[in-house]
Amino acid sequence: MMKLLQSATSPYARKVRIVAIEKGLGDRVELVTANPWPDPAAVVAVNPLGRIPVLVLEDGTPLYDSPVICEYLDSLVPASPLIPYDGPGRWLTLRRQALADGILDAAVAMVLESRRPAAEQSPSSQERATLAIRRSVGVLAAELRPADGPFDLGQIASAVAIGYLEFRLSHLDLGTSAAAIRDFWSAVKKRPSLQNTQPG
Repeated sequence: MMKLLQSATSPYARKVRIVAIEKGLGDRVELVTANPWPDPAAVVAVNPLGRIPVLVLEDGTPLYDSPVICEYLDSLVPASPLIPYDGPGRWLTLRRQALADGILDAAVAMVLESRRPAAEQSPSSQERATLAIRRSVGVLAAELRPADGPFDLGQIASAVAIGYLEFRLSHLDLGTSAAAIRDFWSAVKKRPSLQNTQPG
């Protein structure tokens, strides 16, 4: 059985868990709780970057980070691919994933910065991250629709990003109140894969 080193609140791990469920691989992936912030030792043994998620294959090979893991899981079940094999759809899906992951990068940085002592926080860094998120959410609002074809990796990543903003930064105006974002989120968060991976 494959092992996924993850935490219940990591949005990147949530993306991987959603992909595993959507591909019918949930029973082939054992979830192993690992929190690299207080103690990175368990993670560093399989990922020198000291980050989660890490997927350890049955032969012991580790895969990281989330885009690589998601593509690997998608390849295990060729039917109904979450990443189109070729053509414009492939690049749109991967671009949306990159945009959503960038939103997560900025949001996680904001959360971590807010946990530093007040005197050590950087208002300029927070402002830069805030503006990047607002711009990126605006692009998603112009592109995403609840019924945009099959549920692909770009939509999964976008849903995870929106969910994380709601989970950690709902007190800020980051553009997620846009009608298109709310319509998309209201539709996709009902999927079993999202229901079963809500952050705890």
